[in-house]
Amino acid sequence: MRNLIRVVIVALLFSTSCFAENNQLAYVNLDEATKQIIDGTYNKVLGAQTEIIDGREVHVIKVLTPDGRIQYFKIDAETGQLVS
Repeated sequence: MRNLIRVVIVALLFSTSCFAENNQLAYVNLDEATKQIIDGTYNKVLGAQTEIIDGREVHVIKVLTPDGRIQYFKIDAETGQLVS
């Protein structure tokens, strides 16, 4: 019986800590967003800034692609997802 109570208490503590972690927002700063864009590519970053677009904080990263084109990437600062 004592072992069962210990197992239940440990399970409750573990489930509560996992639930608390899911409620936190995962903010992505400008450096992290820039690294996300250039990871695994040969793009050269020409500029990066944070703007407010439609009430949301968005990181805009300007890159020079290997074929010489300029391309803009927009990353949602709150989620870290690419914005179309």
